[in-house]
Amino acid sequence: MSRTSGTTPDSRTALRVCPLCEATCGLTLTIEGTRVTGARGDREDVFSKGFICPKGASFGAADGDPDRLRTPLVRTDGELREATWEEAFDAIAAGLGPVVERHGPHALGVVLGNPNVHTMAGALYPTVLLTALRTHSVFTASTLDQMPKHVSSGLLYGDANAIPVPDLDHTDHLLLIGANPLESNGSLCTAPDFPGKLKALRARGGTLTVIDPRTTRTAKLADRHVTVRPGTDALLLAAMTYVLFEEKLVDLRDLAPHVQDVEELATAVRDFTPEAASAACDVDADTIRALARELAAAPTAAVYGRIGSCTVPHGTLASWLVDVLNILTGNLDRPGGALFPQAATDRTPRPAGPGRGFALGRWHSRVSRHPEAKGELPLAALAEEIDTATPEGSPIRALIAIAANPVLSAPDGNRLDKALDSLDFMVSVDPYLNETARHADVVLPPPPPSQSAHHDFAFNTLAVRNQVRYNRPAVPLEPGRMAETEILARLVLAATGMHGADPSAVDAMVIDSTLGKAVQDPHGPVHERDPKELAARLTGESGPERRLDMMLRLGPYGEGFGARPDGLSLEKLLAHPHGIDLGPLRSRLPRPLKTRSGKIELLPAPIADDLPRLRAALRERPAAIVLVGRRHLRSNNSWMHNVPALTGGTNRCTLHIHPEDAARLGLADGAAVRVKGAGGEVVAPAEVTDAVRRGVVSLPHGWGHDRPGTRMSHAALDPGVNVNQLLDGSLLDPLSGTAVLNGVPVELAACP
Repeated sequence: MSRTSGTTPDSRTALRVCPLCEATCGLTLTIEGTRVTGARGDREDVFSKGFICPKGASFGAADGDPDRLRTPLVRTDGELREATWEEAFDAIAAGLGPVVERHGPHALGVVLGNPNVHTMAGALYPTVLLTALRTHSVFTASTLDQMPKHVSSGLLYGDANAIPVPDLDHTDHLLLIGANPLESNGSLCTAPDFPGKLKALRARGGTLTVIDPRTTRTAKLADRHVTVRPGTDALLLAAMTYVLFEEKLVDLRDLAPHVQDVEELATAVRDFTPEAASAACDVDADTIRALARELAAAPTAAVYGRIGSCTVPHGTLASWLVDVLNILTGNLDRPGGALFPQAATDRTPRPAGPGRGFALGRWHSRVSRHPEAKGELPLAALAEEIDTATPEGSPIRALIAIAANPVLSAPDGNRLDKALDSLDFMVSVDPYLNETARHADVVLPPPPPSQSAHHDFAFNTLAVRNQVRYNRPAVPLEPGRMAETEILARLVLAATGMHGADPSAVDAMVIDSTLGKAVQDPHGPVHERDPKELAARLTGESGPERRLDMMLRLGPYGEGFGARPDGLSLEKLLAHPHGIDLGPLRSRLPRPLKTRSGKIELLPAPIADDLPRLRAALRERPAAIVLVGRRHLRSNNSWMHNVPALTGGTNRCTLHIHPEDAARLGLADGAAVRVKGAGGEVVAPAEVTDAVRRGVVSLPHGWGHDRPGTRMSHAALDPGVNVNQLLDGSLLDPLSGTAVLNGVPVELAACP
């Protein structure tokens, strides 16, 4: 921390990696007393090099939002009232224990929201909680977002977290499908200044192709924009795959020794000709062939798909085909193609060889029998798992929601709203009393991000350059607040029958377990060492810091507790406040492969079994009007609508509709339009624009702040409508359990 020009004599600066989206940009905060009064890009940050977006610039406003809860709330006589931390955890222990004793572990559900991956606490403690609870009733935001990518990666590579990312800084040809990084800043591809990287690609003579039904800001930058019909992404990609085989453009290059089932794949896609797919995708066959030929001809190329291609009926197949195209053109694990990042806190590298593989459907949901994926059930099924009785097992009777607002983010929030009210007990860990937290019996508010330490465990595994950064809290913890790490550690204890134990016991347990396994690994740096001696060498001011130190030392760049003196440790990281650059992404195969064969399994059985459903889609007749979502650069999660600096202007809850569709329905710009779907209906103002293709309308997600009992005063001034209320939760991608949020049929009518 230091004083800088442009600050008052009483102000200082502090460094902080932004936690407001996946780009993880380094910030320099201006602090007066204990209040963050400004934020600018950190030009010395090893990763973002000074880039900042409107969300990062609004860090101080988000951090100091007066609607953030400052003390726990406990329900007494039907009302949520302020309470002490001791009272809150006493209530949790008393409320959860009897439910598990009476109904079993699966009657206790856990919901993890998107913000968990943006905090150290959210990365370190939920896994400990779930392991201790032994519940199968686990739901996360992944089944509203990226689960298809996890499933396809698990089936291809044997590891659901082995997700290759495009080498943005070196590729010659980038094909984006269902992605709009100029608004999202990137997702499952951590890249500060994604817009700048796309402009640099074109400046060096590269090609950008965007496949999207909307003319997004990203599409406007492209050399080629293909306005595919929503929901047909997998058909388009399958037809491109067909062309690679038909025209003998397949070239595995260095991948050949690591790939199996190539001929079987060629047979599996033989029905997906460009001519067959053209009508369904509404993309002419010549364009499909050109897309495949351009991809194969590029010196290096990468295909990257995101939420628009995930949250559709064939989301897992689309995610699989993205990697198939990278593999068949020899661009997987190749500089300039798509590579596997190597984070500093990854596990100690193991020798290459066969692994355990990846399995789906190890258990099923109770009501609709949805198979689990990556240990999770579909979040769209949460309401029925609470409100529906079946002969098998107990409904969910208690719920722990951590940084989650599924009443707005999941389909049919009205049904879930009622279901949450029927629970015996509910705990919410959330800084706001939002549409979901208002149902809780106990609300535990974490402090604002300036008062928390920060390391990006999840996003560094998806970063387009290997690097590592860590920030201690920028300002001291406010009196009366509790660190988020301690909140979640105490929650683990209260929920698992250890209420009253020292919260440091949770970190000590994890350290003892991890080091105990590490010393038994003959390939690791601490084989046959004394785990107690290793634990004593850990540094850090807290249990979470000691855990970070342990992970850095044992990780792929670590000093190995003295085995590699030049390697990483917490002490070394603290000496580099702007981070440590670990170099560009490199080829890593076959090490990431954990399939039973030890190879990339190009046509795994679950994928092959789902292809007939995709073939049937070739003959489906499209609906007259389908709905797609959208997001704004100044938005990410629903709580951001409570920050005045991030709302207004073009960030509005309007229905984008093409001029020809508007004229046909008699809709003027700004007119109220009723939108009806399987789950209900909403009324939103029309915004007539050619940014959407004919037959497509678009509503943004995260709105609908009009429910009573919330305390988000600014969001309530312009509540918008909840787009997910148009969905009834019955449409899912069957392999991943991901809700279909895009390409959904709707009916429109002008309001009187």
